[in-house]
Amino acid sequence: MFFLYNVLLILASQIVKIAALFSPKMKLFVEGRKSVFQTLTNKINTKDQTIWFHAASLGEFEQGLPVMEKIKKEFPNHKIVLTFFSPSGYEVRKNNTIADVTVYLPLDTKNNVKQFLKLVHPEQVFFIKYEYWPNYLNELKRAGIKTYLISGIFRENQAFFKWYGGFYRNALKTFEYFFVQNDSSKKLVQSLGYQNVKISGDTRFDRVVSILERDNSLDFIEQFKNNTTTIVIGSSWPKDESLLVNFINQTAANVKFIIAPHNIKADQIATLKSQIQKPTVLYSEKEGCSLADYQVFIIDTIGILTKIYSYADIAYVGGGFGNPGVHNILEPATFGIPIVVGPNYSHFAEATALVNLEGCVSVSTQNDFNEAFQNLIFNLDIRHEKGHICATFVQMNKGATEIILNHIRNN
Repeated sequence: MFFLYNVLLILASQIVKIAALFSPKMKLFVEGRKSVFQTLTNKINTKDQTIWFHAASLGEFEQGLPVMEKIKKEFPNHKIVLTFFSPSGYEVRKNNTIADVTVYLPLDTKNNVKQFLKLVHPEQVFFIKYEYWPNYLNELKRAGIKTYLISGIFRENQAFFKWYGGFYRNALKTFEYFFVQNDSSKKLVQSLGYQNVKISGDTRFDRVVSILERDNSLDFIEQFKNNTTTIVIGSSWPKDESLLVNFINQTAANVKFIIAPHNIKADQIATLKSQIQKPTVLYSEKEGCSLADYQVFIIDTIGILTKIYSYADIAYVGGGFGNPGVHNILEPATFGIPIVVGPNYSHFAEATALVNLEGCVSVSTQNDFNEAFQNLIFNLDIRHEKGHICATFVQMNKGATEIILNHIRNN
């Protein structure tokens, strides 16, 4: 099976190179990996002590960040090496301040794995949530390097739990310990014969709780809001925006809207702006504008949405009309804001929980959308109650990072 896996991996690497000729994202995927070994050679010497974290993409980075921060404090003399698989994670966080070295993860070929581990020589390894690369895991096991899974999620439809999944089940032997998010994941791991598993919860809760401790002020948002009820629309897609535009154009309420689209391509931003009939300004054109005079503010940049949520009275989180579904709802939830999402949220435990608790409202149609926002705009009791549910939910679920660190300290 390993032979077949390695052959398929080599074939896939060639296909990706061809795809890179036509896809900007695939080009980043390929080009970004060309300098990895040179970067590691330049930044890590043989005497350095290192700890390696791997995140598939941006969401996993955010999950792992609280653990990285704690590990950095616990092991101040170690270098933190952070790897990403996806360009959507690496390109956004390649200049982070937590890791000493941030690179793409080389593809899981035997030669790449041996060279990577020789250069990094980690004392401990943390895989965040998922991504199980058999060659990396087997080499880590062979070398006796302690490897942990943090914020893990297991589902019955994964290969581990199928008749043909022995190859992947065997790779799980690498892990010193599994820190999983929920009881169903724990039971699935135990069904494979592993007892080195503990429910720690989701470290993202620790991440969003820490947001409350930092300075979230943005002068230009303060000017735009101007003490007016404000709805923040985060990570919106075209389907979200079509419902939103209809609502903005027809509402007579004294309310302002901040839209932070998932995609900030200039042509799509221009199309969105052209559809809105209320006074609208872009982030890129805000200089010299009297922002208080506008009703809609479109954020055509990245990296400031979390701070913007701190100014929201109501939040809409996009993605819920697409696949796999809604984006991160924990950031607005931590600020105690009622949240509205589309219908596709069942793959996300935190969204499902908040809908069930009624802190979050799911909408499927324009009428649903309009009704949800009318209720939240004009009924302050409902707004405050749902916001309180969201904030309480986040606070009740924090603590995963400390569970993980306590185990590592004592073992």
